[in-house]
Amino acid sequence: MSAVDVPAETPAITAIDADALKGRPLRHYDVAMAAFAVILICSNLIGAAKPAQVEVPLIGAVTFGAGILFFPLSYVLGDVLTEVYGFARARRVVWVGFAASLFAAGMSWFIVTLPPAEGYEGQAALAAVFGQVPRIFLASILAFWAGEMANAFVMARMKVWTGGRYLWTRTIGSTVVGQGVDSLIFYPLAFWGVWEPSLVISVLLTNYALKVLWEAALTPVTYKVVAWFKRQEGLDVYDTDTNFTPFKTSI
Repeated sequence: MSAVDVPAETPAITAIDADALKGRPLRHYDVAMAAFAVILICSNLIGAAKPAQVEVPLIGAVTFGAGILFFPLSYVLGDVLTEVYGFARARRVVWVGFAASLFAAGMSWFIVTLPPAEGYEGQAALAAVFGQVPRIFLASILAFWAGEMANAFVMARMKVWTGGRYLWTRTIGSTVVGQGVDSLIFYPLAFWGVWEPSLVISVLLTNYALKVLWEAALTPVTYKVVAWFKRQEGLDVYDTDTNFTPFKTSI
């Protein structure tokens, strides 16, 4: 796709093919990448292994993973990155998040396993909070990588199919696929044989539904954030000829 002007209501924004973005300075891409990595690390370290339960009127007790309250923000930001900067740059951010998670897990393991000083009474609490079970971490990192790649792919392809219209179909549609892949990988790998099978299935289905609903509820916010980024960059990127392999980190 050659550079073309978008509709008159956004005269300062130019639609370009993703390949034409190479070498072009971007104002806020690095900030979005850093925010993505922070959200991912915090969600994995703090909330991934805790099942929470609340009473919902007319429904009763609902069990869900505590990380559900914040982890979906990474998918929202992933949608923004793909919509604004294209699949290749979103893919690079996913790999950065993957590497950051590996570092955070390695640092947590090292600090927890260091012998505590005499008189230190917080070792058990520190280990309980930051001593990630290898199985849970492996499940988390694999689910994140596969889910985010699927999310970005669907987002990018649907943008071309819809001609850049109907953003809400792309944000919700990509979440349905991406979060589905994430949930189907994470919960069975992390908790099957640890939790009761009924709890694994219950949390998986509840979390999946909540993630999709959370994404839908945040659609107005996503619209505003996407519009702001596009105005700041002056670009609207389309992946018409992009190589969609998930195993490439360069852009």
